[in-house]
Amino acid sequence: MIKAIAIDIDGTLTYKDRSLNCKAVEALRKVDAVIILATGNISCFARTAAKLIGVSDVVICENGGVVRFDYDGEDIVLGDKSKCLKAVEILKKYYRIELLDNDYRKSEVCLRRTFPIDEARKLLPEDVRIIDSGFAYHITDREVSKGKALKFIAEKLEIRLEEVAAIGDSENDIDMFEVAGIGIAVANADIKLKRVADVVTSKPNGDGVVEALEFLGLI
Repeated sequence: MIKAIAIDIDGTLTYKDRSLNCKAVEALRKVDAVIILATGNISCFARTAAKLIGVSDVVICENGGVVRFDYDGEDIVLGDKSKCLKAVEILKKYYRIELLDNDYRKSEVCLRRTFPIDEARKLLPEDVRIIDSGFAYHITDREVSKGKALKFIAEKLEIRLEEVAAIGDSENDIDMFEVAGIGIAVANADIKLKRVADVVTSKPNGDGVVEALEFLGLI
């Protein structure tokens, strides 16, 4: 029995241009389970998106570096941004770096996708990692991930991880899939995510979300 859905936003609930798939929103509103929005984006974005979607105020932000339970609640910061900033200084020696939303990020650093990520991975220290959300690169504290944040939330809500379904589209959803009871990748998902998914939908983006909820018997 599924008691919670952990779902990515960009590329999963949205189209490629990041506009929201309203059919997916309507479907989520019918689900009798806790909806956890899980994004690489910043807290204020996730908080607003959660309120507009209208299903739950529980969110995972910054790829697991920040979580919050209530719209008017406080951000719980799980990651150490100072590690990520030190890593940026290393990358600046080799690439032209453009930071994104840096003033608003509390646990990680977000970068424009202007350099080869595989090369960059070889340059970074072991206490951080760099992941590709499909929209930007994120340097995160290696101690955090969407999966670890999902564990944290599940414990607080007293929900077993086997009772959680995860839905996503990109590399930063892999850790979430590995801890959830079932992981469902939408059709447009990164090949790396599809390899660890239990199910891959036939439809992309929000239409794939609707398909996933139907598969789970939740709508």
